[in-house]
Amino acid sequence: MESVLEFFKSESSPILQALYAGLFTWALTSIGAALVFLFKSSNRKMLDAALGFTGGVMIAASFWSLIAPAIHAVEVQNDLGQSSLPSFLPPAIGFFLGALFMFFLDKSIPHLHIFGKMKEAEGPKSDLKKTSLLVLAIAIHNIPEGLAVGVAFGALVIPEFANVYSLGAAVALGIGIGIQNFPEGFAVSMPLRRAGASRKKSWFWGQLSAIVEPIFAVIGAALVILVWPILPYALSFAAGAMIFIVVEEVIPESQRGGNTDLATMGLIAGFIIMMSLDVALG
Repeated sequence: MESVLEFFKSESSPILQALYAGLFTWALTSIGAALVFLFKSSNRKMLDAALGFTGGVMIAASFWSLIAPAIHAVEVQNDLGQSSLPSFLPPAIGFFLGALFMFFLDKSIPHLHIFGKMKEAEGPKSDLKKTSLLVLAIAIHNIPEGLAVGVAFGALVIPEFANVYSLGAAVALGIGIGIQNFPEGFAVSMPLRRAGASRKKSWFWGQLSAIVEPIFAVIGAALVILVWPILPYALSFAAGAMIFIVVEEVIPESQRGGNTDLATMGLIAGFIIMMSLDVALG
């Protein structure tokens, strides 16, 4: 773990740090999706547990890595005389806007959840194939994860918030998102394979679903650096977007296969791991 921190310390640009972290999360998705070459069929119990784990990581990251620092950032702004708002208000506004943003994307982009049937496709009507709709669903899911990582690294260069966010906390968030992306990659590629795609195409589209993460990581870091007073809003925006995805997609999908206890314990495990990473490194 120390070597990871040293690697990020060696790169002074937060934009590049965010890019590296985003590429790391994408790479673990790619590796997870590559499991399609090793397994002939997917085990629904394993996929449900993986989705539950993903939800747990996202919930823990939303609080420990995003909401709590957002509240602290407002308190710092108040101490410096830069704001007089209640410490809960900017995070609450950002959280709502993040959820609203994902609601808009959910209604504007045609997509299909992992275990859904074509008649259950959401968003505008489209002639896209099931494979494309599945990939779009996961790509939407990955946008807030990329934003969260980018905002975390962007916060590091703001002197006023030196005690709000640390490099260790940003790295912990990147590692946590990456860890949950590994089983998520498998949970994407196997349904694609089951839908009739070849193993190569299943892997390709599975890993491609996470390419939005490094892109939005860079966007998130750049926005915070350019307009640093928005940090409390940006952190909580990413949290609201992630919680929307967890409640609207991840948890329902993990529970619909009948493996409710397994999916729930997967969520608990994901929460504990992300919380431990944040506390240990942050």
